[in-house]
Order: sequence, then C-alpha cells, then structure tokens
Amino acid sequence: MEEQQESWLAVDIHPWVFFTSAFIIIGSVVAAILFQARIGDLFESVQRNIATGAGWFFIMTMNVILVFVLVLMVSRYGDIRLGGADARPEFSRVGWFSMLFSAGMGIGLLFYSVAEPMFHFVSSPLADPGTAEAARAAMDVTFLHWGFHPWAVYTMVGLALAFFAFNKGLPLSIRSVFYPVLGERIHGAAGNVIDILATVATLFGVATSLGLGVQQVNAGLNHLFGIGQNATIQVILIAGITALATWSVLAGLSAGIRRLSEINFVLATVLCLFVLLVGPTLFILNAFGENLGHYIQYLPRLSTWNETYETTTWQHSWTVFYWGWWIAWSPFVGMFIARVSYGRTVREFIMGVLFVPTLITFAWLTIFGNSALNVELVGAGGIARAVQDNIPVALFVLLENFPFARVTSMLTVLVIITFFVTSSDSGSMVIDIITAGGNPDPPKLQRLFWAILEGAVAAALLLGGGLVALQTAAITTGLPFALVLVFMIYSLRKGLSEYTEGPGFSMPPYEHGRVFRTAFSHPEPEMVHGHVSWIARPKSRSRPGGTGSDAEGERERTPREGVTRRLFRRIFGGRPDDDQTRGGGDA
Repeated sequence: MEEQQESWLAVDIHPWVFFTSAFIIIGSVVAAILFQARIGDLFESVQRNIATGAGWFFIMTMNVILVFVLVLMVSRYGDIRLGGADARPEFSRVGWFSMLFSAGMGIGLLFYSVAEPMFHFVSSPLADPGTAEAARAAMDVTFLHWGFHPWAVYTMVGLALAFFAFNKGLPLSIRSVFYPVLGERIHGAAGNVIDILATVATLFGVATSLGLGVQQVNAGLNHLFGIGQNATIQVILIAGITALATWSVLAGLSAGIRRLSEINFVLATVLCLFVLLVGPTLFILNAFGENLGHYIQYLPRLSTWNETYETTTWQHSWTVFYWGWWIAWSPFVGMFIARVSYGRTVREFIMGVLFVPTLITFAWLTIFGNSALNVELVGAGGIARAVQDNIPVALFVLLENFPFARVTSMLTVLVIITFFVTSSDSGSMVIDIITAGGNPDPPKLQRLFWAILEGAVAAALLLGGGLVALQTAAITTGLPFALVLVFMIYSLRKGLSEYTEGPGFSMPPYEHGRVFRTAFSHPEPEMVHGHVSWIARPKSRSRPGGTGSDAEGERERTPREGVTRRLFRRIFGGRPDDDQTRGGGDA
C-alpha cells in the first residue's frame, strides 16, 4: 500500500474563518506600525476602560468556571472516556504533563515568578508594604493569578473540545462545542463568528507571551553581555526564535512539539532544583506548605475581591489583566490539551490538567518568589529596586545572589527560548486547526503562515506600546471570548447529560510526527460547510504491507465514497485507505 504525500502547496482551510481572522490580525499589525506615536496612549485608555467596566465580569466568569469544573470532576460524568470505551492514551503521563505545563504557562511564569511577588511586596494592596505580612500577601495574590483559576479555564475548554471531537464525532474546532445549543447552525454564520473570535483571541494571547518572553531574553543577554535593550534587538530576537518555532511546528506533534516540550521541561526542572538547593532551602520548604495552606484558606475571599469598598484601581493592571490573558489563551491551550488527551477519562483529565500543573506552578513560584523575598527580608536586597526599574531583568538579578550566576543565567535564557518556541509552535498548530475547519493535521504551508504571523504581531505590539500594548491585547481579545465561555458551560453540561456511550474514534498513529492511518467506527457526523481543500500530491511512497495495485484500487474507490466520508477522513487526519480500517481496525 502507498502513502500519499502532500505538496508544500497543499491548502485546507475554512475560507470565512481563515481570511476574516487573518484580515483582523494583519489589520491590527499594520495599524500598530503606522500609528506608533499615538497608539501607546490608545492602548492605555482601552485597557483602563475595559478593566473598569468589565472587571467584575472577568472575575465572575473565572469563579463560575472553577466551580463548574470541580463539580464535574466528582459527578457521574467523570467515568466517560474521551474517545469511547476502548480508547487508550496516545502519550505517556510524563510526556502528557510536559506538554500541559509547557503550553499552559510557559514564558509568563518565567517573566513574573520573581517580578510579581516583588511588586506586591513593595506595593501591597492587602498589607503594609515591605513587611513580613506583605510578603505573605504577595504570595497569596501571586498564587491566585497562577493557580486553579487559569487551569480551570484550560480544563473546561480542553474537555469540551475533546468530548465533542472524540466522543461526538465533530471537527476539532471551537464551534463544535456549541452543537447542543446551536445544532446545525454551528456550520453557518454563528459557528464562523465563534471560530473567528477564538482565532483572534488565541493569536493575541500567544503574541502577548512571546512579547514578554523576548523582553526577558533581551534583558538576560544584556545583563550577561551588555548588548543593549531596545525594540530593534527584540524584533531581531523574535525573528530568530520564530524561525525555531516554525521548524518545530513543521516537524509535527510527535517529532517536534512533544520532544521540545520534554527538553524544555527538563531544563526548567534543572534550573528550579538549582535555586532550591543553593538558595534558602529551608525557607523555601517551609514557605511552600504555608503558601499553599494560606492560598486555600483565603481563596474565596481573594477570588471574589473586587475593590468595591476600597475605590482603588490596583486590579486593573493585575487580576483583570491576568483573567483576560488566561481567557485569551484558553482556545489555544484548551485545544492543544484536547489534542494530546485522547483516551483519558473525564475525571483523569480534570485531575491531570487542573491539579498537577497547578502544584508544579506553585512549587516554581515558591522557589523563585520566596527566594527573592528572602533576599529582600534578610539578605542583601536590591531585587525590588531592579523590578521597579526593569521587570524583565528581575530573575537574572536574583541569580546573582547564588553561585555560578553566569552559567545559570545562560541556562535561564535557554529555558526562556524553549518556552518561547513551545508556546509559538503550539499556538500555530492550534490556530491552523481552527482555520482549517477542525483538521488536526493541516498542510505545512498554513502552519508556516501562522507561525510567522505570531512573531509579526508580537513585534508590532512591542513597537506600538511595549508592555501596556501586550496587556491591552490580552484583555481586549479576552473580553468577547469570556462571553463564549459562559455559554460553553451550558453547552458542555447539556452534551454530557445527553451522551450515550459509544465506540468513539481511533486517533491516527504517528511516526516521526506524521499521520498514517485513521480507524473509525462511530456514525459519521455532518461536517463543516464551506470547507475548502486543495491537496496537491506530487508523489507516492510505498508502505510495507501493500502493493501498487492496492493503492491504485484505493484511488479508484475514493471518488465514489461520498463527500461527507472523504471530508471526514481529511479532517480527522487520515488518508484514503482500504475497508479494513472500518470497525476499529488498525489504529
């Protein structure tokens, strides 16, 4: 049998979603470049107005989602297996957790793990600045922003996508989640709007992280080698690191993204363990239990605090920004998590996505954040001043307090770059899946387009307004998608309640990141209307176990299969194969 290879000129898109999203994103980039002189003030005004007028809505949405996910975990729906009763996971737990952590937090955690506790320590909204109580409150607020709430959003979006794709047979796209509410209308204008919002939110959410990451890479290199710190150098760094991300996304999920995520996870673990062992180890170990207990104890109060009686605006730049950022990231992280979580039960999925990465995040924040607080409280100090002067350099200033500072600073730069690449390549793959109508293995040309566009948006935002522009992009795109998430809660609950266990779908096996065959036994669903696919196949390659005549017969049968079945095969990553694939054959 022969494997058909796609040409670099192959195209597989949903025209309305692809072109409308690209137009909005490119238009924003052009505007940021043309109006650099005035766009900084505009960004600041937009961020302030959204935070003031819609901050309560962000806070309410995040709390409702967290409660919903926890209830779902202990409900009877927890035993449902994603992909059907016979489905088994594609990846080991180590590989799965590595991809969850790298895609879910990435660059932002490195950027803020020292800077945020320091900011809250010297200007705490909950305690007298510079005191031991301010240090404790600083970790409480930092845990709030990086804890259960963002991972609950990722959990819900990822679970909804995985359930409707793997158990209900719909395309792996945001619109599919709303089938219980909209029915066949998901294939029309309503579905297009949902996927366009998801695409734009994803790209600007990822671009925000890339912008933060490149600022920190620039700060680290300047700290080490004195190369300077400005927008020009940052744009050059974006170009270089985006090229690495492009290679990763073209290599595929298994060969590129999974392998790079595991390397990234190992490097980050080495850095983390170094700080734990050579830093104030006993202080960190004591702080971890206390931070965790204090966070759980005060979580209801912290998560519902809305500055109602204080009449202050502290939350505008912190909590509301974070909630908008996580919501903007949720289509990207949710879809990526869904794609790598086939075969997990709903309960295993929720426990794995909500609790494990959160605990790892808390450990990371404690090791770096409390090390910095220890330096300020009983050590030489100076980190708080560095944060106020230049946020991206904070982590490197902390490392100067420990041995081998130059070596660990270089390792930190390498970890940031690998986080940068894993965020970019994961984001490119997810955006491509959405704009390809749910195809989990889109053509390479489209992956290349989105990877380059992500870098361009990050560069434009840095040139147009720096950190304020990045924060505004996250909040602005997160607001409309927060409305989508509210309706997603109802739709997922309705879909789970109406679900009857079936055989589901078999995910395609990978070899070097390439799909070879898909087996399916679930009734074929209605596909997305308006899907455009031009798959140029310049050559064939023989595969073991088949003959040329078999392949020829296969090509002769394909035109008679019907549009729905051929499109189903295309969207779920398989290629035309013989009838042995029916009924759960070789996966």
